[in-house]
Amino acid sequence: MSTPQDAPGVGRAPGRGSGLFRTKSVEQSILDTDDPDSKLRKDLTAWDLTVFGVAVVVGAGIFTLTARTAGNVAGPSVSLAFVFAAIACGLTAVCYAEFASTVPVAGSAYTYSYATFGELVAWIIGWDLILEFALAASVVAKGWSQYLGTVFGFDSATVHWGSITFDWGAVLLLTVLGVLLAVGTKVSSRVSAVAVAIKLAVIALVLVLGITYFKASNLSPYIPPSQPAEESASGLHQTLFQFITGAGDTNFGWYGLLAAASIVFFAFIGFDVVATAAEETKNPQKAVPRGILGSLVIVTVLYVAVTLVLTGMVPYTDLAGENATLATAFQIVGVDWAKNVISIGALAGLTTVVMVLFLGQTRVLFAMSRDGLLPRGLAHTGKRGTPVRLTAIVGVICCVLAGFVDFGTLEEMVNIGTLFAFVLVSVGVIVLRRTRPDLPRGFRVPLVPLVPILAVAACLWLMVNLSVETWLRFVIWMAIGFAVYFAYGRRHSVLGKKAAKQD
Repeated sequence: MSTPQDAPGVGRAPGRGSGLFRTKSVEQSILDTDDPDSKLRKDLTAWDLTVFGVAVVVGAGIFTLTARTAGNVAGPSVSLAFVFAAIACGLTAVCYAEFASTVPVAGSAYTYSYATFGELVAWIIGWDLILEFALAASVVAKGWSQYLGTVFGFDSATVHWGSITFDWGAVLLLTVLGVLLAVGTKVSSRVSAVAVAIKLAVIALVLVLGITYFKASNLSPYIPPSQPAEESASGLHQTLFQFITGAGDTNFGWYGLLAAASIVFFAFIGFDVVATAAEETKNPQKAVPRGILGSLVIVTVLYVAVTLVLTGMVPYTDLAGENATLATAFQIVGVDWAKNVISIGALAGLTTVVMVLFLGQTRVLFAMSRDGLLPRGLAHTGKRGTPVRLTAIVGVICCVLAGFVDFGTLEEMVNIGTLFAFVLVSVGVIVLRRTRPDLPRGFRVPLVPLVPILAVAACLWLMVNLSVETWLRFVIWMAIGFAVYFAYGRRHSVLGKKAAKQD
């Protein structure tokens, strides 16, 4: 009977290179998943991953972002903006799909970077993902808390102690989801599936009801004439593109359409979290690509359908303002009760978003701990095959953040962190094709290197459209990450210790 060491290529060294840029071989990454003390249970199917993808991508944004973007930036062409954004997102999604089918290991972009760019870059992207997932889960949990008051008829799920404000609604959600994730990923998937079903049922009701008020004349002109923006950001609040070029803001027209695509792109963020569950998936070579791409197709259809119905119900000019939502359109046509239904859909949607982000955070930290870049004891899995210790630690940190911190503009940090990961994964596909053409790939990106290059270009364009303030904060967070790596990660790296013994 053959052993893992007899498998093709598994006899390779743990990695290549030395020092800061030593890489961990794909074979070694896969072998590490069999360690009894840190072994994750393989429970998930392609359907489970698709549910996770839809769960994390379709949140409250479909009920709020669609209306505001139509009324203030793009008009009826917001539906085309979603198509453009989906194409840009799809370019990155296929890159994730190839990596996930080649390296079916927890950690997503962190693990892929370790195999292609080396340990230092892997650490930096892991540090980046910690920021992305922890902030995102905490921010969305606070949004959930706001909808909780709307659904159950009280003013706010917060209490005040002098100058301190405590959001008990957000903490309640994170605590319950932490327990579910500790119990088991399959259980979490089932709960997520129920919440997704509620969310999709609300969206279906919105579409069926909204189409009865649809007027084709409201879609004309589909791309409204360009006009100057009423307010233009300045100083650190302006985008990096504006800061470099001095360009001003305009809304509507073709520039407004492209600006809208940049805005709504962030409604798709989250599909990458599906890749973090690759190690817990049955037949990941096929299931993970299907989960990533399948969820992307489903959410694109939903976004486009909702925006078409929305802008067909009422003139886009009636949706101008920062407080416009889907409920605004229904109030205009006299269906006031729709607000409560939409709030229930948003509550269910945000529940699943927080759950999957929570899952993604623990799996990235799990992979980093197993490699020794963080304390290895954190990678211990309990009898249920879940990283209970990490789940508890992440839960406490997110509860503190969501319970006591007012994030404000810190939310943009999620966007820049995600896009940075997208860029590295896209470039990594090209690198791994050249360095390891022999690896079996369950899914292959077509037209390499063209597709990854287009993905990088799309992500960089979106990154330069983020504020200068966000860029400065991102640089500071990365600098802290370098300090932590050289103080701890480099000295405790499992790969580094193996290399030292071989020398």
